[in-house]
Parts: sequence; structure tokens; C-alpha cells
Amino acid sequence: MRYFDLHCDTITECYNHDVPLKKNDLHVDLERAEAFETYAQCYAVWIPDSIHGEEAFQRFCQVAKRFSLEVERNAGGLKQCSQLGDLAGAQAAGKHCAVLTVENASALGGRLENIKELARLGVKLCTLTWNGENELGRGVRASGNTGLTSFGKQAVSELERHGILIDLSHASPALFDDAAEIAQRPLVATHSNAQAVCGHPRNLTDRQFMAIRDSGGLVGLNFLSYFLNDDSTKACLEDVLRHAEHFLSLGGEDVLAMGADWDGGAPEDFPLSGLQGMGELYELFLRHGYSEELADKIFYRNAAEFFERENML
Repeated sequence: MRYFDLHCDTITECYNHDVPLKKNDLHVDLERAEAFETYAQCYAVWIPDSIHGEEAFQRFCQVAKRFSLEVERNAGGLKQCSQLGDLAGAQAAGKHCAVLTVENASALGGRLENIKELARLGVKLCTLTWNGENELGRGVRASGNTGLTSFGKQAVSELERHGILIDLSHASPALFDDAAEIAQRPLVATHSNAQAVCGHPRNLTDRQFMAIRDSGGLVGLNFLSYFLNDDSTKACLEDVLRHAEHFLSLGGEDVLAMGADWDGGAPEDFPLSGLQGMGELYELFLRHGYSEELADKIFYRNAAEFFERENML
């Protein structure tokens, strides 16, 4: 099977705990990735809400440096993909594709000029916030009802101008609407499920999903238990299917992708133990009547064609 995943925190965990990407006890490592016919993974530099300003920018630089080091160490089987043709080139060479992204635009350190450095290092997607508030605006857990700040509005335009698309996972409702109004390129929610299926405020409303759909964007299904089921202790693989079916009912056949949020929570918070479980999930989709063509679109092709269409990979 082919697999393209829009979001994991694995490279941040490699940095935090000084463990290699080649083989580890995290959700993602390159040895387990060998099971896939083709594999592309977006690796997020996560900036916690407790860090702002220059400290946040320096944290981004440190984790991005670890990403580059892992790509260099594993050059025989891994390629950073950051420009048009890289994804096809990685496939032709039999390598996995690694895409650098940012979770929480606190990484900018409150300075628009830092966007150039993100672009230089190959960042392709950036969430505007995490759960709290930063220089750009309010995340989904921040108090108040405001959206983007003046700086945030400028940052949306500058990110897009430098080839970095806006990721609206973790956005507050007002920030989502502000960003959707300003953005000129397709919107993405890399790791967000359906609020109609599980009422967690991190999940997307139908209106938000349709806004992303209408922009020509992507939504990645999140595997964390508390985004899957209102009773997180009962979350299971069938819940992933329930979210997929809801989004498909809203016209999401060309929008839906995978964004597992690997290593974004404790191991017990996932119904899958890591990459090695993806074959089981794929088979579940097929057993529930999904054609191989539709399953391949959700697990790989929608994301791959999106990045190619946007002249990014």
C-alpha cells in the first residue's frame, strides 16, 4: 500500500529525547516504513504554547537542524521533498519522502522576516497557532472571541507568498474564518476530525470542512482517541472510518487524507501502535466496501496530487 501522512510530531520527539529516526520506540521510524510501497511523511516542528518570541524561533531552528541531520544520516532511503518534482524523484529512487512543517507559528518569533528562513529550510505547511494564544491570534483553547491579530493577517499573506500553505488545525473559530477570508491558496487542516462525529472543539465543523473543500484543500484524519470518540476510552479503528464516512458525505472524496498525529500524544491514546498498524486500517476500509481506488486516494493519492498541483513537491 501507499501512504502519505500530513502530520506527525516524531521529529520533535527525536529532538526532545535524542532518539534516532532510523529505529526507535516512537510511532514512526524508517525501519517500519519499509513495509510501504511508497511513503511520504510530513514532520512537524512543534512549538509549545509556553515559548514565544526569539526563544520560539530558536527552538524551531534547533528541531529543524535535527530534521536535516536525520535526512543526512538516512540519505540512502530518505529524501527531503521541498520543491516540484521531489516527490516523484524520491519514488523513482525508492526513497521515503520527508516534508518539513511547523505546528504553531510562534516559530516565527513575532517577526515576518523569519518566514524567509522557514522557506529556505523547506517548510511547506504551518499551523497559525497551537491550542493557546500567540502573536498571530487565538488557538482553539484560548479564551476570548477574537481571530487573527494584525501581525497574523500579515503573516498569512507572507507565508503564502513564500510557498508555505496555511494549516488550520488548532485554530479557534474566529481565527479560522479570518484566515479563510485572507488566504489566496488552498486551506489545509492536517490533523483534524469531524465535530459532528466527535464533539471535541479541535475537530472541524461541517462548515469549516466545506470551506476547506471549496478552497481545493486537504483534511487529514487524526488518530488520537480524544478526537475520535466522545468517550476516548472506547476509541477504535472503526471511529477513523466513521469520521471518513462523514467527510465523504460532505463531498470530500478529493479532500480526505491521513494526518495521524503520530507521537502527538501518549501511546495509549491511539488505537494503532504506529506505522506498523496502517495495513490493518487500510484493510478495514476495504472490508467496509471502499474500492481500492478510493482507499488509495484517502491513504495517498489525494495528498500527493494536491502537493503536485500546488507546485510544491
